[in-house]
Amino acid sequence: MGLIEEATIAECSEEELSTPARLPLPPRFVLGKIPIDRITMDYAAVLMVEALLHRGELPPLMVVGPNAHLVTMAERDERFAEAMRDADLVVPDGVSVLLASRLLGVPVPERVTGGDLMERMCAEAAHYGFRVFFLGGLPGAAVMAAHRLRATYPGLNVCGTYYPPTGFERDAAELGRIQKAIEEAAPDLLCVAFGAPRQEIWIQQNRSRLNVGAIMAVGAALDTQAGLRRRAPVWVREMALEWLFRLAMEPRRLWRRYLIGNTRFVLLVIRQWMHERLDELKRGMRERIGTSGKVFSGPEQGPGHEKDRGTAHQFVQ
Repeated sequence: MGLIEEATIAECSEEELSTPARLPLPPRFVLGKIPIDRITMDYAAVLMVEALLHRGELPPLMVVGPNAHLVTMAERDERFAEAMRDADLVVPDGVSVLLASRLLGVPVPERVTGGDLMERMCAEAAHYGFRVFFLGGLPGAAVMAAHRLRATYPGLNVCGTYYPPTGFERDAAELGRIQKAIEEAAPDLLCVAFGAPRQEIWIQQNRSRLNVGAIMAVGAALDTQAGLRRRAPVWVREMALEWLFRLAMEPRRLWRRYLIGNTRFVLLVIRQWMHERLDELKRGMRERIGTSGKVFSGPEQGPGHEKDRGTAHQFVQ
């Protein structure tokens, strides 16, 4: 039995995973301009293993993980917001997203960071024999991360790594080399560490041309796995202070993101909460005075409202 059978919200055998229509997608809500899946780490791994088992049958599963910084970035960058909305799985990476979901009345069950999900999938890959490719990160990060993860998970097949030079996204020849390297390595899982918004936009633009099972945006996960960047101790993360730890480690790079960006995020969440409460008040008043018509034909699907996503990933015909 592999790690995937340990999922707490779904008991899925390998035979069941081979039947794509069995697995429902999680419900999601909208925070600002970005949808967020109300999902656990275990079930995210279940869905990703399902996609890897069905590699080649459909376009790759696109996995992203927004935090407060990405939510506010999407407010200012519509191209990035479009890429995030196009993702199949949007896991709640930041603790700020977790807290915002509770305030808005659509709580996500737990935080699912990109780094933790990447490592979980490396463990699953070692068990199932999936091939993994690391793309991006700091110079040398992908190679060092591969070495460390192979030591942690014996049997892990990191079939390739590639570090593109700065400005690669504007170089057609370099973009071609990236695609060729991935095609030759033939991975099941592709982990992309370009940083936001480049990684999400690149994945959206290239997913249809890549014969892989899933592509996930992992941010600085390769750097931390390689030891090039420090991650906060577990106790700091449990106290929701990882942002403060990172700010202390890299103040010149991160002060604007956390001190200004977090303030913008808080204001965004407060505005959304007030907007939704006002909508509820208006609906209540109209119902009490007996207003009828299409306005009451169903619940509004505005920001923060939970959405039913059906019964399965796009494997269902």
